[in-house]
Amino acid sequence: MSTPIHERLDDPAPLRSTRRAASASLARVAQLRTEAYGPLGDASRHRPLADLEAGLRALAPAPRERGRLAAIVRRRADGVRETVEHALLAPGTGVPGDGWSRRPPRDPEAELAVVQLDVATLVANGQPLTVFGDNLFVDLDLSAENLPPATRLRVGDAVVVVTPKPHDGCVKFEARFGADALRFVNAPATRDRNLRGIYWKVVEAGTVRVGAEVAVLSRR
Repeated sequence: MSTPIHERLDDPAPLRSTRRAASASLARVAQLRTEAYGPLGDASRHRPLADLEAGLRALAPAPRERGRLAAIVRRRADGVRETVEHALLAPGTGVPGDGWSRRPPRDPEAELAVVQLDVATLVANGQPLTVFGDNLFVDLDLSAENLPPATRLRVGDAVVVVTPKPHDGCVKFEARFGADALRFVNAPATRDRNLRGIYWKVVEAGTVRVGAEVAVLSRR
């Protein structure tokens, strides 16, 4: 038997659920507004697309099995991108002190933003690598061929897994590195090289240090 319409309208449960969702959404917006924008980038350092493509062709092949961790970065609430020499990575925490842990809801598929060192250096063109906003800079081939989703790696004492979430260039990336840089990292012809980077999540806790080995443990 169906519930009379007047009883359905008087039932507060759907209203409570709607209010909770709206309140959570407003809380997320309010929290994000307290976060500073971060580095603006230097427009004089923006490289034209042809230069970026030529630079990519000139790069030496990155290591495929064993590389190294070149930098660890956390995004502070005041907008400062802080480099640290070591960090304890644990499942569900990201880099301690990074914006990922302050910006609900935490997407577990985007726990660690990772970028390939030589590609980042090419795009930055003299700007500090911290402008990117990524957490880990590695000397390792991040292409989809080399590191497909579900690939497990050891980084220092921690174990991470590659997630399937795409890491695409965005409006902030364009503002910091230029429209041609955005076209470069999102170009369909080289999209499988993951020039903008990839995401990892931690599956086994451990300490990581700048200079630590990054080694492929298994591929899917």
